[in-house]
Amino acid sequence: MLVGEVLGLLGVGVVAGVVSTVVSLASIVSYPALLAFGLPPLTANVTNTVALVFTGIGAAAGSRPELAGEGGRMLRLGPVAAVGGATGAFLLLVTPAETFELIAPWLIAMASLLLARPPSGRASGEHGMTARVGLFAVTIYVGYFGAAGGLMVFAVLAATFAQPAAKLNAMKNVLSGLANAVAALGFAMFGPVDWGAAVPLAVGFLLGGWTGPKIARRLPGAGLRYLAAACGLAVAIKLGWDSYAS
Repeated sequence: MLVGEVLGLLGVGVVAGVVSTVVSLASIVSYPALLAFGLPPLTANVTNTVALVFTGIGAAAGSRPELAGEGGRMLRLGPVAAVGGATGAFLLLVTPAETFELIAPWLIAMASLLLARPPSGRASGEHGMTARVGLFAVTIYVGYFGAAGGLMVFAVLAATFAQPAAKLNAMKNVLSGLANAVAALGFAMFGPVDWGAAVPLAVGFLLGGWTGPKIARRLPGAGLRYLAAACGLAVAIKLGWDSYAS
């Protein structure tokens, strides 16, 4: 790739990494950028997923204060997220994406409305079957399509745990990052990854993912939830228009 393209993808990665860790919408920034750089849709999707692994790494490093004491919970929920991500990656490689693109706007809209709902103060806990099934379902989405997938994970966690928004956001970064990493492994072995684009994008994701939690912890809890919900609804409307108008 040309030097200008490398620097452009690096900048896109930084912005998308920050957006990912704050409002869970990295792919809304990075995926269209990869298309603009000339990658075909499937190649752009899998390349973006591989590069996104580094957002999770950066976010985990930047979220250490919020993740303190959550190691056991992450170990219990991590395998659920990993299996969900692997399932989504498998489905992407063996099925057409058109049908899923039609339901994605509805899924994103429902997750956004769930986030906008005031927290009840009650927690069902990660041992509940409903919580595990919900996490598994949304991480399938993370592995398959990705757009606003982190927002869906955030919404499931918000409905499951009575925790501050900044802590839920940090947990979301780890779990969605794990689902994404498992999907990325499958894509790296079997998918059409453009490594020339993936490397600079990944470096940008790493820097942005590390910076994002510093911004998120300075936002008021309700403000973080409502910001993510508003952005998610906007994305749902945009994706719905693109899918149904065409």
